[in-house]
Amino acid sequence: MTTFVSTRGGAPVSLADALFAGLAPDGGLFVPTTLGRLDAPPALVHDLADTARWAGPRLLPETDRAVLDRSATAALDFPLPLVDLGDDLFVLELFHGPTHAFKDIGARYMARLMSEMDPGGGTRTVLVATSGDTGGAVAHAFHGLEGYRVVVLFPKDGVSERQRRQMTTLGGNVSALAVSGVFDDCQRMAKEAFRDPRLRARHRLTSANSINIGRLLPQSFYYVHAAILLGWAKRPIRFVVPSGNLGNLCAGLLAHLSGMPDHSFVSAMNVNRAFADFLSAGTVEPRPSIPTSSNAMDVGDPSNLERIRWLYRDDPARLQRDVTGVSVTDAETSACIADVYASRGYMLDPHSAVGVCAHRRFPDAGRGPSVVLATAHPAKFPDVVEKAIGRSVPLPPGIAGVMEKEEHMRHISADLGALSAALDAP
Repeated sequence: MTTFVSTRGGAPVSLADALFAGLAPDGGLFVPTTLGRLDAPPALVHDLADTARWAGPRLLPETDRAVLDRSATAALDFPLPLVDLGDDLFVLELFHGPTHAFKDIGARYMARLMSEMDPGGGTRTVLVATSGDTGGAVAHAFHGLEGYRVVVLFPKDGVSERQRRQMTTLGGNVSALAVSGVFDDCQRMAKEAFRDPRLRARHRLTSANSINIGRLLPQSFYYVHAAILLGWAKRPIRFVVPSGNLGNLCAGLLAHLSGMPDHSFVSAMNVNRAFADFLSAGTVEPRPSIPTSSNAMDVGDPSNLERIRWLYRDDPARLQRDVTGVSVTDAETSACIADVYASRGYMLDPHSAVGVCAHRRFPDAGRGPSVVLATAHPAKFPDVVEKAIGRSVPLPPGIAGVMEKEEHMRHISADLGALSAALDAP
């Protein structure tokens, strides 16, 4: 049986226990007791689900393969184009799921896995804090799923209208809570709720943020997918990862340490550069987040840094060899959006533009392909993108469909008491 342990110690637990607990009882994050082995991949994969059916049993050995296969097939039913922008620069479009953000991949797979492995016993509450796209992805993944209620915390002035509407127009088993604070307040409130044993038991709380190993693991699949498409070990790949809470990067490092070839990583940040400072200094202090145009990355205290440090606990110096941190300003982000559109006719959202801008910092980019993870559709950020390129961005169906729907949300203060009252409300 595949087992997991807390980054802070303790006895191993099963995948199901880690999945439904979300956060470990001691406040740590679950990590695999032993890493899987990704070797000898198929020469050809047709889509992400195909890759997931190969990689899933290797990352989760001794887990029921039929469960993993059904989860992959049901959840990952949309394309994942790898777009060639020339000069060995590729963009992996992760935004073709129902909410047009990369979070759809982890959220949908996790929801299916939970549904498959749930022993029953009453309604579970999926509590999630979001700085932008996670809330919509999780809400859609669990919307209408029997036995689950979703409660989303988002900063009331910290998400775009289109992001907000993807959370507030679903209704049914989805409750959207607009918090008078920033994302770090939302994340703190969620963690406090999980550490409250009475609240946790009363609502059967589980998490759907990237602190939940069930959401993080499937994000490893698209790194594997891109590596297979580019020849696996044919040439070293530089993965450029727009980074906020570091779940996306952690998933890539997990695949890397599980046997994916010796590729490298760039953690592309906006001015919220806590992880870049950690890479250079070896220490980090939580700090207030700074609002930027790439708002989903406005994180001053990234949760998954604890998990990354655990993965590299035996060789901390290797982390600095594997990952380079780059910080990008809003002005640079806007200039990159404009330049890529003018030169390539390609539209970038601000988060993906941070990635392309970071890629351009490396003069040796020609040594092998660079893959920038495009994390959201540009139509989710019309104010930033349209100002940069001077034209409107066509709306994909998953966004156009929510713009005229009625919104349902509750405004709460940034404290556990307010969250507890909202959880208790019918």
